[in-house]
Order: sequence, then C-alpha cells, then structure tokens
Amino acid sequence: MSQSGIILVNGRKQALAYGTSDDVLMTTLTVREALYYSAELLLSNSLSKTQKRERADTVIMEMGLHEAMNTRIGGRSGKGVSGGQRRRLSICTEILTRPKLLFLDEPTSGLDSAASYHVMSWIADLARRHGRTIIASIHQPSSEVFDLFDNLCLLSSGNTIYFGPISLTSKFFASNGFPCPQMRNPSDHFLRTINKDFNMVIGEGSEHHPTKITSDAINIIERSYKLSSIFQQVLRQVAQRSSMKGEIVKRGSQAPFFTQCCVLTKRSFVNMYRDLGYYWLRLAIYFAICLCIGTIFYDIGFDHKSIQARGSMLMFVATYLTFMAIGGFPSFVEDLKVFRRERLNGHYKPVAFTIANMLSSAPFILVISVFPAAIAYYMVGLQRGPQHFIFFTLILYSSMLLVEGLMMIVASIVPDYLMGIITGAAIQAMMVLACGFFRLPGDLPKPIWKYPLYYIAFHKYANQGYYKNEFLGLNFTGNGGGNSSISGEEVLKDYWQMELGYSKWVDLAILIGMVVAYRLLFWVAVIVGEEVKPMVSFFLLGKKRLVLNLPSSIPVVETNSTL
Repeated sequence: MSQSGIILVNGRKQALAYGTSDDVLMTTLTVREALYYSAELLLSNSLSKTQKRERADTVIMEMGLHEAMNTRIGGRSGKGVSGGQRRRLSICTEILTRPKLLFLDEPTSGLDSAASYHVMSWIADLARRHGRTIIASIHQPSSEVFDLFDNLCLLSSGNTIYFGPISLTSKFFASNGFPCPQMRNPSDHFLRTINKDFNMVIGEGSEHHPTKITSDAINIIERSYKLSSIFQQVLRQVAQRSSMKGEIVKRGSQAPFFTQCCVLTKRSFVNMYRDLGYYWLRLAIYFAICLCIGTIFYDIGFDHKSIQARGSMLMFVATYLTFMAIGGFPSFVEDLKVFRRERLNGHYKPVAFTIANMLSSAPFILVISVFPAAIAYYMVGLQRGPQHFIFFTLILYSSMLLVEGLMMIVASIVPDYLMGIITGAAIQAMMVLACGFFRLPGDLPKPIWKYPLYYIAFHKYANQGYYKNEFLGLNFTGNGGGNSSISGEEVLKDYWQMELGYSKWVDLAILIGMVVAYRLLFWVAVIVGEEVKPMVSFFLLGKKRLVLNLPSSIPVVETNSTL
C-alpha cells in the first residue's frame, strides 16, 4: 500500500510518531528494572530519582504486576513473565508520562477476562480523570470491557460501517434489521454481522427482520450509516476541527542527553552481562580457539620455516577471531527492536543509543581481546616485549569493535537473523580475500579488488599492523642452523609486500578511525531506516480522509491510498 497525505492535530500539521505500545522489551531485565530505566529516560529531571521510582512502583501496583516485579521478562534467553504480564508491562512503560494521546494495539491480548477488565477499566479511568485520549483496537472484548469505551469504529474491507457513540450502536444495527439477540455480547454480534470472510447468513428470519448474507448486510449498514445523522455530525466535527489552529501537541519531557547516554549505557551493560549468548559464550569459544592456535603453532622458533607459520597465525587471528563477532547478531537484532519501539515513542535520541551501545560493549570486547589472545600469543612464542603484546591486543580490540559496528549496520538494514548473518559473513569474506594475504597486493586485480576494496578492507590494516609489530626487529636463520639469515624488514618488503613507509601505529590509528566511521554509519543507517508507523484505529470517510475523533482535538489524516 502506498500512502501520501498529511496529519493534522488541532488543525496543524504534525506527525504522530510516538505514543504506541507493544510487547518488544529487553528480556534480561526484571519488571521493576524495566520500569525504573524507562522512568529515568522519560521523566523530567525536575523529579528526583526517588520520585521517578515511586511513579514506576505506583504504575506497577495499579497494573497488578507487584507479584512479578522481581521476575525477569524472559524470551529468547529463558522463561520469564507470562504474555499477559508482558502486555501490561509494555502499557506501563508508555503511561509513565501520562501521554495526551496513546494508541494501543490489542492491549487485552493474552489476558483472561478478569485481567482484561481490570486493565481496560484502569485505562478508561486514566482517560476520563486526566483528560487523555486513548485509541485501541480490541481483540474479542467482553461485554464489560466493550461498555468502557465512549466511541466505536467498525471497518469492513477498509470501509467505514459505523463510527459514533457506542451507546447508539445497538439501536443503529436494530434499525437496519440486525438487532443484537438477547444474552449475546454486542461486540460479538457486530463483528459477526460485518465479517465478510465467511459470508454467513445474518438475521432472525422473521417477517420484520429477514435473513441476509454478510455481504448484503454490510452494504445495507454502510449505506444507512452514510445517510444517518451520526455521519453528518462527524462530517461537521471534521470540518470544524480541520479549520482550527490549536496548539501543537508536544512530546512528553525527555531526560537530558547526558542522562540518556548514562541510563542507556547502564541498561545495555546489564543486558549484555546477563545474556549468555551476547559475550560469555563467545568468550568461552575464544579461549578454546586460542588454545588450539597455541598448540598448533607452539614455539615456532626463528628459522626460515617460521616465517610462513607466523604469517598464517597472525592472519588467522586478524580474520577468524574477528569474524566470530557475527555470533552476536541475534542479540543485536533484539536490541534494535527495543530501540525502534522506544525511538518511535520518543524515549531518547538515536545518537544516545549509538554511544551507549558502544560504551557498554567496550569492556566485554576488551576482556575477549586480552585474555584468550594472551594464551595464543605466548604459546606461539611471538615477540616477548610487553609493548609488542599491548600493541597486539590493541589491534585485535580495534578489529573486534569494527566488526561489531559492521554487524550493527547490517542488523539495522537486514533485521532477519539468517539473512543478516549471511550478509555480514559475505561482506567480511570479500574483505579477507582482498586484504593482501591470499593474493599479494601486487597481484590483486586492480579493478574492484585493488581499488577500492584492498584499501577499504580493515583486515589489511590489522594484518599489516600485526606483521610490522612481529617481524620488525627479528632475524630469521637458515633451516638446519645454517649461517644464512634474513631480516624481518626484508620479509615484510619482499615476501609479504607490506607498505613500510609508515609505522605500525598509523595502521592502528586507521583502524580506530574506521571504528568511529562504522559507528557513524550505523547512526546514519538508523536515521535513514526509521519508518514512522503509528498503530492507530481509523475510519474512512467519503474523500479518502482518515480521522481520529478526540475529546479535545481531532487529528485528521488526508490520504490518497485505498485502505
């Protein structure tokens, strides 16, 4: 479906890019923690931290979540709260700020009848006591829940069947020959009457109310509605509200940018720490792989045969150990789902999320870079000086940050698990092929592979930094203890065709610059990829105009699409 048009709130153009609620939550947090972090992000700094937490605790109690407040939300990483509790928690997150306009997509889904009535009565009370407007799509409401609503919108195949006061709905259907039978839920009767999918027989079959098939019933009700006084009243309201020039509805207050970064960093760190699949499993695998490297290349020595062995070992570290960062892709996707929901609702800015994600992951990547790498480094017998090992870990650390940034970019563009991992692996494979190891730089085909891929591939600079760090200052003796020797500089220049016009620190600086560049690209990808898709209940009028009927204002969406 293609869409075009404008949204008017109080007669002024405005995008409804916030105020939605769904069940995308950070699974490793407890109910209380999720609300506390949301309160710190959403509520103004004029409130103290204690006051923010008191607001969160109040909402938890009102929504009946007090018994589950210390239970983790759960999901992919393990079992947690029930589906109904997740739904109530997602609503809690959005009503912390008491928004003026809130869209709820099936807020009672997954709840039993008692919980549904409790939640909806509390929401209705919020709307009436605080002057809020709440627009909800309801899945099979009970009669008690149905009676809580002020207005009802019924759609069939995109056409408006009825929009108006809920108290007049039964009378309207009865006047058109489709009265609601006694002891039947009115909402069930209305939906059964306008459900075109099964084309059932509708009506009592009496002289005054003959039976009709669903398609005929829909046509009768639709024509009657357009001739009714209810419809004419709606048209007058739309014309009146469209011409008004009221105030712009502003977003709820946000925490300052520095507070956003701090809260998001702390929350992300907790999430990474608790999610075994994020870094801990990868750390265990890195220990195992580095132990394998150490045993295969154990004490390779300094003869001519060790030249190829050193090069292969360093290349393996530069490519495969960094390549394994794609294992965190599913966790990246989950983080982005949470980000998109919270960003759509105006919780924080994308740049705050980008900074927080990088800061929270940095300590874990550092642990992976130092401890497993030390096993491989010293078992193989590379240069023993501490400055050499520090540079070795800095190169590995920068490379892993780079791959994390690359996979975050892929996750923001290709959110599907399988396709995202394949895409990330393919990009890295192309870079590895062009980095100058499997095919020496002088032998690479110049179109594409040498220019520009050889210079874009971060593996080139990682590998080059490793080689300069290891080979410069060494001399390799002939096989069998002969007197012939070759310097490490000659090996780099003639054997590996390395660029020796600048030091290894320049290679490290380039890698750090690429880390920053990749994070900036991720931020750009997030901004460009944002799609504003507010979840709204709407009805269609004569000239393809979508209208939301609010107590204090009526936003109007003019559209050229057929719904």
